[in-house]
Amino acid sequence: MTAKQLFTSISDDIVVNKIYEIRNQKVMLDSDLAELYGVETKRLNEQIKRNLDRFPEDFMFQLTESEWESLRSQIATSKKGRGGRTYLPNVFTEHGVLMLSSVLNSQQAVQVNIQIVRIFTRLRNLLSEHTELRIEIADIKKHLENHDKNIELVFSYLDKLIEKENQPRKRIGFKPDDL
Repeated sequence: MTAKQLFTSISDDIVVNKIYEIRNQKVMLDSDLAELYGVETKRLNEQIKRNLDRFPEDFMFQLTESEWESLRSQIATSKKGRGGRTYLPNVFTEHGVLMLSSVLNSQQAVQVNIQIVRIFTRLRNLLSEHTELRIEIADIKKHLENHDKNIELVFSYLDKLIEKENQPRKRIGFKPDDL
C-alpha cells in the first residue's frame, strides 16, 4: 500500500478521536501520531529529541502523572506501567504536529500531517462559530431579562391600579348634607 493510498484510508473520524483537550489546548499523543505516521513511538520520540529546539512548550509538552492517569481513564488504556510505556507521553499541539513534518520525512508522515492540520483548522473554525453563537445567545438572554423586568413593571402598575379601583372613591359634587 502506498503512502497516498494509506492517506486516503484514514478517516477523519479516526484522527478527530485522537485529539484530546489538555491544559485548555487541543493535543495529540505521541503514540497516536506514531501510529498514524506508521512508525514506532520510540522512533518518533528519538527524532524529537534530536530536534528538541524545534518543539518549544507551546508546540509539545510531556504529560504529568495525573494528566496521564486522567487521559488513560478516558481512552481505556492498560494500567500496566504506563500502558507499556517507561515514560510519560509527549503531546503535540497543532503547531507541534506541523513541526513534526519537518523532522519526519516519509511521504506517509507528510500526507497524514496535511490531514491532521486540516482537521485542527476545522475544529478551530467550529469553535469560533460556537463562540459567535454563544455571544448571540447571551444577547438574546439579556434582551429577555430586560423584557421580563419591563413586564414585571407593567404588572406592578396594573396591581396598583386595581388596588385603587377597589378603594371607595370620594364622591364629587354636592352632597345632600352640604345643603
